[in-house]
Amino acid sequence: MFKRVLKVNHLQFPQRILKNQKLRFYSNGTTNNSRGNTNISLILGVGLISGLSGYLISQKLKKNENANESAITISSTTKLSDLETPTYATPEELAQGLIEIKKLLPADSISNTESEINSHASDPIKFVPPMDNERSDIIVYPETIEQVSEIAKICHRYRIPMIPYSGGTSIEGHYIPTRRGVCIDMSKMDKILAVHEDDLDVVVQPGIGWMELNEELDQYGLMFGCDPGPGAEIGGMVATSCSGTNASRYGTMKENVISLKVVLADGTIIKTKNRPRKSSNGYNLTGLFVGSEGTLGIIVEATLKLHVKPKHEVVALMHFKQLRDATKTVSDIFKSGLLVNAVELMDEKQMTAIAETGTGGDRIFAPNHMLLFKLGGISETSVNEIIRIVDEISRQNNGFNFQVAKDDEDKEDIWRIRKTLLWNSLTWAKERMPNVQILPTDVAVPVSKLPEMIESTMVEIEGKGLLGTAAGHAGDGNVHVLVIFPPEKLDIAKQVIDNMCNKAIQLEGTISGEHGIGAGKREFLMLELGEETINTMRSIKLSLDPLRLLNPDKIFAIDPLENRSH
Repeated sequence: MFKRVLKVNHLQFPQRILKNQKLRFYSNGTTNNSRGNTNISLILGVGLISGLSGYLISQKLKKNENANESAITISSTTKLSDLETPTYATPEELAQGLIEIKKLLPADSISNTESEINSHASDPIKFVPPMDNERSDIIVYPETIEQVSEIAKICHRYRIPMIPYSGGTSIEGHYIPTRRGVCIDMSKMDKILAVHEDDLDVVVQPGIGWMELNEELDQYGLMFGCDPGPGAEIGGMVATSCSGTNASRYGTMKENVISLKVVLADGTIIKTKNRPRKSSNGYNLTGLFVGSEGTLGIIVEATLKLHVKPKHEVVALMHFKQLRDATKTVSDIFKSGLLVNAVELMDEKQMTAIAETGTGGDRIFAPNHMLLFKLGGISETSVNEIIRIVDEISRQNNGFNFQVAKDDEDKEDIWRIRKTLLWNSLTWAKERMPNVQILPTDVAVPVSKLPEMIESTMVEIEGKGLLGTAAGHAGDGNVHVLVIFPPEKLDIAKQVIDNMCNKAIQLEGTISGEHGIGAGKREFLMLELGEETINTMRSIKLSLDPLRLLNPDKIFAIDPLENRSH
């Protein structure tokens, strides 16, 4: 469908065969929709603002003696209804492509075992499960950029879908192989290539985990700012633009990526920019690939910003009876000009779960809303002054039970309850509900809207006979809700999450602060951004991946006939 190429002044643009034909070229050539090669030369006179009287259009099409015209749509956006269903490899073409890939890689870098095929199709929670036929044909583990490029060239030649995979911790169906094909697992590309200590940046391969990276950086007194869930790897973190508890101080992935090397759908290798922190040159291609979820290219190398580890840092907590008091405390702290390294919110249901199950260790936590802080500075004196101001602001907003941990063990004990909230909630729920299941999700709203977002969701959860806990990154209005339910109420639980997404949009928020869209939240992205914005994204996708091979069906639909309903 996308094999035809329109040449204008030596620049090539994919020509789409679209349903709504707006501009026709008549020629002495012929066309059809089968695969092959034919040359057709078209001369079209068009007035240009530069004063040129016309330009030459050369078009490569396929032979067909029965037709004498071709059509393209000239538009900045692409509607789903304008597209035809993509054509992928026949069984014979797939078999030949896999033979060539197997010749390219050593035997231990290729797998088609049932366990690996299944593990690369769905996250452990199965929040957005794959359909029965959605499994990759093969898993490959390249070790070099050149191998990734050659794999992409083979897949492009035979029209075999490619699913980039890095870490596998995403939960919105990001790497479901909806069109089967080749899963490209980047876990063997896990090296730190260069640490530029004086420039505060590091060059890494996509398969290294952020936790392993920080362990290596510790010797330099440096750290990477983003801290998502354990197991996340840099390639996937770039692709989903994830963040974590440190985002209010250090930013999300999009603020921490300086440059990328990317393999495009046809195997072309590009570098988005050099290492300087600033550049005003050209399109921001780095930003384009961050958050693209593997739909535009395969991340094969990343240059990342680093930060100096705080020389002195404490963990502090404060409880609140009212959620609005807690969120106002956060706003007042930021308006005071203080920079806190992290500020996390855990709602009264989450704290009740910790108190009743005893998962907080030796420390006794009140079953009330809680703010959890990381406060750091260049000296103990500066940190103590920050502690004083945070305590004062919190008490002005009815906070109580202010506690500060200064030694490493004590800090770890407190922060652990934030990092293990999923398991704390699950343990608590299992004592009340047999065969319990959970659905996690996240949304983000302006900080001032956070109480309304959480309170309305928790009221609905309780009203429908479910359990739920909420926690979030209070510094940036990002809230995570765990909807806990018996198996027979799965549809009700899903409706709660749908309503939560709609509520976030009503509050001028976003349907995902850090989890991404994948296959799970596409319809809500349309509601959040509008049809024309999605149509613009679709045009960008088709310009870089006209055959629609890279991670098909993620973020937005690419096939008008797709049907993934369960």
